[in-house]
Amino acid sequence: MEDMEERTRRIVATAVELAEEGGFEAVRMRDVASHAGVALGTFYKRFRSKEDLLIAALELEAERLGKRMEGKPPQGATRLERVTGFFSAATKGMTKKPNLAKAVIRAVSSGDPELAQKVANFHHGITQLIAAALRGEAVIEEGGEVSELEKTVSYLLQNMWFAALVGWSSGLHTRKAVVDQMRVAAELLLRGMAEVEREQ
Repeated sequence: MEDMEERTRRIVATAVELAEEGGFEAVRMRDVASHAGVALGTFYKRFRSKEDLLIAALELEAERLGKRMEGKPPQGATRLERVTGFFSAATKGMTKKPNLAKAVIRAVSSGDPELAQKVANFHHGITQLIAAALRGEAVIEEGGEVSELEKTVSYLLQNMWFAALVGWSSGLHTRKAVVDQMRVAAELLLRGMAEVEREQ
């Protein structure tokens, strides 16, 4: 008998397909359940809303990004080169399916307090990847500590990245512009990070 995890993966994969075909509005729970071949009741056991489902799709992309970074970490002799490389790869991954990306950005912006922990989990995963890029490592080993300074820099970079992606989703600028903005943001923040480290 098919387990719940497999059905969940199929539901998320179906939502990804529908979102990429028609954007946020195309992800209707009844349609997702029907296309995924699961009962609507089964759907609601796992996802309480469209936003919940789309954030699951975001978590899946973060998982894929983590595996890509582990296999091929950002290259560069400096923190700036590696962090810029990370955001270049992350932006490419997020925007290669533009309608899906726009739907996910809208879901994350919903302000639903019940989804806050899932969004926080996504940010935690990205923080680990940025910290690894800062250190020039493939990954932060499980149980490894990320310093408060690394967390702060990662948090601020993620906020800027999200704002840049919102601009991209609105058609204000290109994917390349998102990466260019992140390079400038990283350069300024990393300069400040180096000064704090010298003072410690």
